[in-house]
Amino acid sequence: MTGVFPRSHLVVTPPKRLPHTHCGVVRDRGYCADVNRWTWRAAIAAVLIGWLVLGALGGPAVGKLSEVQQNDNANFLPKQAESTLVANESAKFVDSKALPYFVLIERESGITAADLDAAKAFIARIPSLDIGNGKKLGSYLTAPVAAPIPSEDHKALLITVQTDGDRADEVVKQGTTVLFAVADTLRTDIKQNLTPTGLQVYVTGPGGVFADFVVAFSGIDGILLGVALAVVFVILLIVYRSPILPIAVLLTAVFGLALAALVVYPLAKNGVLQLNGQSQGILFILVVGASTDYSLLLVSRYKEELHDYESKFEAMRVAWRASIEPIAASAATVILGLLCLLLSQLGSTKGLGPVGAFGIAGAFVAAMTFLPAILLAFGRRIFWPSIPRVDHVHSRDQVGGKRLWGRISGLVGRHSRRVWVISALALLACAAFLPTFKASGTSQEDLFLNTVESVTGQKELAKHFDAGAGTPVQILTPVAQADQVVATALKVDGIGAASASVAPGVPPKVVDGKVLVQATLKVPADSPEATQVVKHLRSSLDAVSPDILVGGNTAINLDVLDAAQRDLRVIIPTILAVIFVVLMLLLRSLVAAVLLVIANVLSFGATLGVSALMFNHVFGFPGADPGIPLYAFVFLVALGIDYSIFLMTRVREESQEHGTRPGILVGLAVTGGVITSAGVVLAATFSALAVLPILFLAQIAFMVAFGVLLDTTVVRSLLVPSLAHDIGPRVWWPSKLSKETKEDSE
Repeated sequence: MTGVFPRSHLVVTPPKRLPHTHCGVVRDRGYCADVNRWTWRAAIAAVLIGWLVLGALGGPAVGKLSEVQQNDNANFLPKQAESTLVANESAKFVDSKALPYFVLIERESGITAADLDAAKAFIARIPSLDIGNGKKLGSYLTAPVAAPIPSEDHKALLITVQTDGDRADEVVKQGTTVLFAVADTLRTDIKQNLTPTGLQVYVTGPGGVFADFVVAFSGIDGILLGVALAVVFVILLIVYRSPILPIAVLLTAVFGLALAALVVYPLAKNGVLQLNGQSQGILFILVVGASTDYSLLLVSRYKEELHDYESKFEAMRVAWRASIEPIAASAATVILGLLCLLLSQLGSTKGLGPVGAFGIAGAFVAAMTFLPAILLAFGRRIFWPSIPRVDHVHSRDQVGGKRLWGRISGLVGRHSRRVWVISALALLACAAFLPTFKASGTSQEDLFLNTVESVTGQKELAKHFDAGAGTPVQILTPVAQADQVVATALKVDGIGAASASVAPGVPPKVVDGKVLVQATLKVPADSPEATQVVKHLRSSLDAVSPDILVGGNTAINLDVLDAAQRDLRVIIPTILAVIFVVLMLLLRSLVAAVLLVIANVLSFGATLGVSALMFNHVFGFPGADPGIPLYAFVFLVALGIDYSIFLMTRVREESQEHGTRPGILVGLAVTGGVITSAGVVLAATFSALAVLPILFLAQIAFMVAFGVLLDTTVVRSLLVPSLAHDIGPRVWWPSKLSKETKEDSE
C-alpha cells in the first residue's frame, strides 16, 4: 500500500505522567528532572532584565546607523580597479577632493541681462550662506564660484559650486551633514531670490543627486521600520488570533535589531565594515523577517507541546529542544550565505555580508532567549482567547482530513509523482524568461521612483549643454603622450571634447611626470551608453600605452558593472556549496541535500523569470542594478531554504517513528500552517522596502516577496514533499533511515 497511511498509524497514546510534587518534580518517558519554580522565575527575570538593558543600549545605536553610512560608489570599488587608481592619482592634481553641485538657471524665452545680473548676485551670496549653526558655505568651497556659463541656445546658465568632498559627512546641525545642508541652503536661497523672477532653477550634479538620496533614505529609521512592524503585527493577529502574542513576537524583533545595531554601529563608525543606505534598509527587514519566522516556529511547537504537558516549563523544554536544531541550521545557512559576500570585489556588497549576518545572529539569539522567557512569564494566558489545554490533540491527526494541510498532504501521498512533475514544469516555464532579465545598470535619473529636483535638473541640463558636462572622463597619462591621448580620445564616438589644460592657454599641471586629461561625453555620464563609450575609449588608449588609465564617474560605473559580473561567477557557486554542506550535516543525507538545493535553485530561476516579465512589461522599469541578481540569489536561496529546512527536519523526526513516506505526510501536515505563515510574514516585511522611492529596493522587495511566496506555496508545499515521497526511504541515503523496508515506508 502506498500513499496516505491508515489514520491508526497516527494515533498517539498519551504518555503517562506523574502529578507534580510540591517541589515541582516532572516525570515523562523515564525522564526525571527537578524543576524549581523559583529557579525558573529567577532565570526568566534575569533574561528579561538583560534584554531590557540591551534594548536601552541598542535602541540609540539603531537611530545612529544612518550617521555612519557611505553611499559613494567610489568608496566601494576594489583598490586595483582602474577608476580607483585614477581617483587616487587625480587627488594629487587638486588641493582636496571636490564634490560639485550644478546650479542650472533656465528661461525658455531666453536668458536676459537681468537674469545674468541675478545669477551673478546669487554667486556673490553663496560664500556667506549659513548652512547651519553659523557655519558659512564659503568655508567648505574648494575654489571660488566661477562666473555662470551660458548655453549655446542662450536659454540657460550653468553655475558650478565646488565643495570639499572630504568634509561632506561632517555634521552641521541635528544630524544633518554638509552634503545635504549645502544643497538645501542653495535651494532655499534660490526659492527666495531667483524663482520669483520667473526663472526655472535646479540644483543638480553629483552633490544634488547625493543630497536627494539622503532624503530618499531618510525614511529608513522611521517609515520603513514602522511599516514593516505594522504589517507583521496585522499578519500575526490573523495567524494567532491573540492580541498579546503578536506584541511578544514584535518585541523579539525589536530587541534582535537592537543587539545587531550594538555590533554594526561601532564597526561601521570605525571603518571595519561598510554600511550604506541599502544595506541598512535590508538589515532592518532581515531582522524583522527572520526573528518573526523563528518565533513562529518556536511558538507553534510550544503550543503543540502544551496540549501534552501540564507544566509550561516542561512544554517549553521539549519545544525549545525540538526547535533549536532547525532554527539554528536555518540561521547558520543564512549567516554563512551572507558571509560569502565577503568574496565580493564591491565594498557595498561586501559590507552587506557581515551587516546582514549580525542581523540574523541578533534575530536568532532574541528568538531563542527573549521569546521563551516572555512566553513563560505569561504562561498559557499569552494565547488568550484560544488557550491550549492538555487534550493530546495534534496536527498530525489531520493527515488526509478535511483541513487544508490535511488535504494537501493527502494529495501528495496519493499522486506524488504527478504533483512534483507538474510543479517542476511550472517552475521551468517561469524560468524560461530569465534571459530577458536586464541588469546592466541604470542612469541616475532612473534610480528614483519619485520626481526629484536633481534628476529633473540633469534632464534639463542635457537640453542646453553636452550631456556629460561637469562630469568629465579623467585620463591619467604620461606627459609625453598627452597630445596623442587627446587626439585619440577625440576620435572615439561619444566624446565631445578633450583637453589637458584647465583653461585655454594655460599649460597642463604635471605631477610625477603625468598629466590629467579631461574628456567631455556627449551622452549623460551616468547612462549605460556612457559606459560603452568609456569601454571603447579604454581599448583605444590601451593601443597607445598600457600605462594610460581612464577614470571618472562613468569609469566607476563601468568598473562596478564588471565587478558585479565577476561576483556572480564566484559567489553563487560558493553559496550553493556552503548551503549543500549545511543541509547534508543537518539531514545526515546526501540525496535530501541535493534535492533541496536543486529545488531552491529552480525556484530562484523561476523568480528571476517572472521578475523579468513584471519589470519589463508591467512596471516598465528601465533596467536593474548589476548587483540585483546576486542580492536576490542570497536572499531567495539562503532564506528560501529555511522553509525546506523547517519541513525536512520535522519530516526526519516523524520518519524515525512512522517511516519515511508517512513521516513526509505528517511533517507536511504539522508544519504547513506555521511555515506558510512564516513565508507570508517574510514576504510582507520585504515588501515594506517598496515604501522607499529607490528603484533597487523596490526591485528587491518584489523579487524576494514573490520568491518567498513561491517557495512556501509551491516548492516546500508541493515539489519537495512529493519528490521526497516518490523517492521514498532512499531520500535519506546514506543514513540508516534509507534502509527501511517497503512495509516500513508505506
